[in-house]
Amino acid sequence: MNEPANLRFLRRLVTALTGTMIVGLIILIALIVIRFWSTPPAGPALPVLPEAISLPEGATAQAVTFGAGWVAVVTDDQQILVYDATSGALRGSLDLTE
Repeated sequence: MNEPANLRFLRRLVTALTGTMIVGLIILIALIVIRFWSTPPAGPALPVLPEAISLPEGATAQAVTFGAGWVAVVTDDQQILVYDATSGALRGSLDLTE
């Protein structure tokens, strides 16, 4: 049986779109697999930390921040203690209650 030209065109169009979707899905899956199997990019350098920091008697750390060569600790008694990043020695302190 001979089919109309419009129907033949529509069948070819649907077949081409199906093939395009299958190829696109295969490419998408391949890109996801390649992305997850690749090594992660190098992130920012982690700060240098001392082996141990000794806080004053009875003080508890509330926050810690890092800078170039120093570590600052905010204690629960409202002091900022600045330590050397390599040795852990106390460099200075600032009392926030004044």
